[in-house]
Amino acid sequence: MALLSKKDANLIKDPLADNNPITIQVLGICSALAITAELKASVVMAIAVMFVLGVGNVVISAMRNIIPSKIRIIVQLIVVATLVIVVDQVLKAFAYPLSKTLSVFVGLIITNCIIMGRFEAFALGNGLWRSFLDGIGNSLGYGIILVIVGFFRELLGSGTLFGFPVLGDPIEKTGLYSIGYENNGFMIIPPAALIVVGIIIWVQRSRNPALVEEN
Repeated sequence: MALLSKKDANLIKDPLADNNPITIQVLGICSALAITAELKASVVMAIAVMFVLGVGNVVISAMRNIIPSKIRIIVQLIVVATLVIVVDQVLKAFAYPLSKTLSVFVGLIITNCIIMGRFEAFALGNGLWRSFLDGIGNSLGYGIILVIVGFFRELLGSGTLFGFPVLGDPIEKTGLYSIGYENNGFMIIPPAALIVVGIIIWVQRSRNPALVEEN
C-alpha cells in the first residue's frame, strides 16, 4: 500500500470492510450460498472472480472511449463471458473434479452483479490502473467473505479443511460413549451460509456503528 496514493489504496481497502460487495452492497449472495460448503471451492471461486473482474475492468477501461453508449452493456457481457470461458476451460483442463463441483456457478460469474456493477460504475469512467485496483479490491472483498463462510461451513459441517480431517475421525459409537467429531449436517446446506453471512454482517456493524442503517 505504501507505493499507492491514499486515494488508490482506498480502492483496495474499502471493499474489504466498509464497502464490502457482499455484506454492505448485498451483491454476489447466490455464490456465497451455493458453493461455500467446501473451502477449496470457495478459494477457487474467489480467484476466478478476481481474474475476471481485474482483467475485465482493465479491458473495459481501455475501450471506454470507443464503446457506443447504446451497446455498452452488450460489450461488457461479451468481455466478461470471454474471461469466464477462459476460467472454465482452465478448470476443466487442470482441476476437472473441482470444475464439476463448481458446476454452473462458474458460468454464472457472467451475471454476477459485482462484476457488471464495477464495469458500469467505475471502469467506464476511470483509467487502466485505477480500474485494475478497483477490480482487485472488490474481488478481494467478495473473496474474503467466501473464504470465511467456506471455512466455517466445511469445518463444522464435515470436520475437514480442504478435505483433510481437522476435528478428528468421524464419530464412532463405543458402548455408551461416542468418540470423534459428529458432523453438523446443517452447516453444509445453503441456509447455513446465510446465517454465517448474517453473523459477519452483525460483527461488522458492531465494530463500525456508522454502517448501521437508521430506521
